[in-house]
Amino acid sequence: MALAAPVLSNGGMNAYITAAGAYLPGPPVGNDEIAARLGGVDERGDRLRRRILAANGIAKRHYALDAQGRTTELNEELAANALHAALDERGLGAADLDMLATATTQGDLLVPGFASMVHGRLGGGPMQVLSAAGVCSTSLAALDAAVAKVRLGDRRRAAVVGSELSSRWLRSSRFHGGGGDGDAHFLRWMLSDGAGAVLVEAQPRPDRPSLRVDWVRTVSLAHAHPVCMRAGMGEGSSPVAGRTWQDMGSAAAAEQAGMMLLRQDTSALGALAEAGLREFQALTREGLIDLGKLDHVLCHYSTNAFRDIVFDQLASAGAQIDTDRWFSNLETRGNTGAASIFIALEECWRTGRFEPGQTVLLAVPESGRFSFGFAHLTCVDAETEAPAAVPVAKPVVQAATPVVTPVAPQSGSIHDRLEAVWQEFEQRLDQVPVMHRLNEGTASMEDYRRLLFNLRQQVADGARWISRAASNFSVELFDLRSAAIGHAAEEHRDFMMIERDYAACGGSIEDIRSGEKNIGSEALSAFMFHTSSQPDPIGLLGAMFIIEGLGTGKASGWAARFKETLGLRDDQVSFLAYHGEADDDHFAKLQAILASPRIDAAAADAIVKTAKVVARLYALQLEELDRV
Repeated sequence: MALAAPVLSNGGMNAYITAAGAYLPGPPVGNDEIAARLGGVDERGDRLRRRILAANGIAKRHYALDAQGRTTELNEELAANALHAALDERGLGAADLDMLATATTQGDLLVPGFASMVHGRLGGGPMQVLSAAGVCSTSLAALDAAVAKVRLGDRRRAAVVGSELSSRWLRSSRFHGGGGDGDAHFLRWMLSDGAGAVLVEAQPRPDRPSLRVDWVRTVSLAHAHPVCMRAGMGEGSSPVAGRTWQDMGSAAAAEQAGMMLLRQDTSALGALAEAGLREFQALTREGLIDLGKLDHVLCHYSTNAFRDIVFDQLASAGAQIDTDRWFSNLETRGNTGAASIFIALEECWRTGRFEPGQTVLLAVPESGRFSFGFAHLTCVDAETEAPAAVPVAKPVVQAATPVVTPVAPQSGSIHDRLEAVWQEFEQRLDQVPVMHRLNEGTASMEDYRRLLFNLRQQVADGARWISRAASNFSVELFDLRSAAIGHAAEEHRDFMMIERDYAACGGSIEDIRSGEKNIGSEALSAFMFHTSSQPDPIGLLGAMFIIEGLGTGKASGWAARFKETLGLRDDQVSFLAYHGEADDDHFAKLQAILASPRIDAAAADAIVKTAKVVARLYALQLEELDRV
């Protein structure tokens, strides 16, 4: 599939990355040296350190700290040094810039903005400045802004820099008093310091290849996810008025309350990988990425475990990327947040990894509240690069109110078609009143009990229709019959788990057992029994895709949100929590079946159609919670 190539409205002006620079402070610090550099590691903390380092794969990193743990450089100095490296490589000076865009998690000062401070450190003449604030994906947000201004012809040459001085958050002094829990200690052994920069110009450089910026796309999923990586607030994943670090009377009080620790909800990282993969697949469906023609993939991630999740899910979706095309210098440069993607780009370019004609994808997931950035580049030579228009992403117009946008393609692999169904289903779920309240943190105990009450009536039928489907598979599909029988055996008591949760939340066992299905549940159960009664009901794999997908993709998050919002115990959310874990295995088995040769065109059509119906009826079931 070729990239879409609409003509640019400004007459076809392009933007090129013409140079890159990086700066890593001090000598590399090995794993055995970290504890001495950051200090304050007891026996328990050391065990945690070793376990985290074994998982993330980082062997060396850099800190702007001396051997006594004192800060040696400012964040703005790291950024300025990376910018000087890029300018020197291009043979230019700061006076040649007319725009500077910066990205960082936290500058050296609260005010003024980081870009102003870096500009003051860098020097040069008057220029436009932009401070992109956030976490990792802010680097590509800053790049997007610079590319847009250059394409408009409004700026001639822009510099973009991502910079992090995380070590100031990681020193032992911060872990005294107000908590040193696992979420905070996790990041202590993950993050390090550094800066990376690129130059963006309207023309390719004449003396060596440049990287044409075909498009940049950033997206936030904060509407559907709570805060994951945070600092400056109390316990929980949502800020509360009067309970942020600025409300504590003094910085010391905020420090004592543990608000100045940088924390990350590690349980959400699997969902981050899955969400990033869905965004990647959406770009593929739009024609912005041709997986078969990608020569290089540079992905920022915090741990090799994250990379392995992506590899496994791409492979299970039939879209495996040759690992030789995948580049990361996490092991030798560490996790430098917003700087990471530019530090990786600089190393690739400096070592001759890119050749004219090759394509490069930059991918940056951000756990702050689930944001993602992607950029597609093409290596070009000035002598052969034509001034014609290049592929650009279509502008995304946000509607004033939420709408469900049908995205399911009529053709393509079954994985792509089902993924499109799932995306539409997720959009619809976000509009269901009870799910909207859950996402906003306003769900009530009555909401939760009503959810359990209604789910129980439908779930009680689950093992029955699975068993009926098993009895209708012919000997030619004996393996599917066996799988269905095993699945029914695993799930035939699930409704009892819901009953226990309901009772633990103050509900009556007699009431929930005598309850009736709501309209959506009636329709869903009727459809499932009808479909499972057909000969060789292979279309039910589409139903399993939706139902098991809810387990593996949503249940854990719902359980965590209800626990946080309502202050529930583990024994009150056991059904949702259990399916958040158990359905991972079920879903993996389903993906293997979908990838098997037995799924021909007719089977694929039946599976996709069934998935669409079940998705709509399941959403109707949840919509009815506010009508009973």
